[in-house]
Amino acid sequence: MTAPRESSLPIEVLLVEDDPGDVLMTQEAFEEHKVRNKLNVVQDGEEALAYLRREGPHGDAPRPDLILLDLNLPRVDGRQVLQAIKEDPDLRRIPVVVLTTSQADEDILRSYSLHANAYVTKPVDFDSFIAVVRQIDEFFVSVVKLPPRG
Repeated sequence: MTAPRESSLPIEVLLVEDDPGDVLMTQEAFEEHKVRNKLNVVQDGEEALAYLRREGPHGDAPRPDLILLDLNLPRVDGRQVLQAIKEDPDLRRIPVVVLTTSQADEDILRSYSLHANAYVTKPVDFDSFIAVVRQIDEFFVSVVKLPPRG
């Protein structure tokens, strides 16, 4: 049995995002808000799956405690990544927050049907984007009880 994680430990966050501007804003939000949490970034769905499965150059990748997932990704899109995560018994317990520009009902419904833990639409202005990322981080660090690390 795995020992429960102490709430004071930093969490590992995997950001799956292909837009360099959104990556930079997310990094800035984490640096300003919770320096202790570790933000790892991959730029497409194929790399996300390799990271999560610890394949290739990601052989020693830490297991994320939280995944921030964009839907519109090159190579393998976010919907496919979400489905693969939630179908994998070793990965399915990792909370996934869809963080995307899409406000389409079909994307929202499909994400929840694929067992996303939350669906958040990215604000377009910098300050609102920073605030949203901080709220996600704060919620999953201070409010939610994350599964123990395996």
